[in-house]
Amino acid sequence: QVQLVESGGGLVQAGGSLRLSCAASGRTFSNYAMGWFRQAPGKEREFVAAISKSGGIYYADSVKGRFTISRDRAKTSVFLQMNSLKPEDTAVYYCAADRSGTVYYTHSRYDYWGQGTQVTVSS
Repeated sequence: QVQLVESGGGLVQAGGSLRLSCAASGRTFSNYAMGWFRQAPGKEREFVAAISKSGGIYYADSVKGRFTISRDRAKTSVFLQMNSLKPEDTAVYYCAADRSGTVYYTHSRYDYWGQGTQVTVSS
């Protein structure tokens, strides 16, 4: 059974940092692309960052220079280091996996999802 489990969300003041983790289990994810999406109340789920199976890294313009995505050597976990957080970063953050190994910016292309973790940034 495939599982993606996020952790690390919480409440932080503007300018602060959080590190999200996503642990993958149930199959070998080394050839998968792994990404992070977020969804704020009343808004569409949007792309945040992703890493392809070959290690290519992609960011949404809104987080470039502030967020860093990484993956462990075993490729069983993916992380999102979030610095200089802003109130507009407040959302539920979801981990996602795509078995093609290619990074897509559209959430519908991803095959597996975690349950989400809440990130709240206060002003």
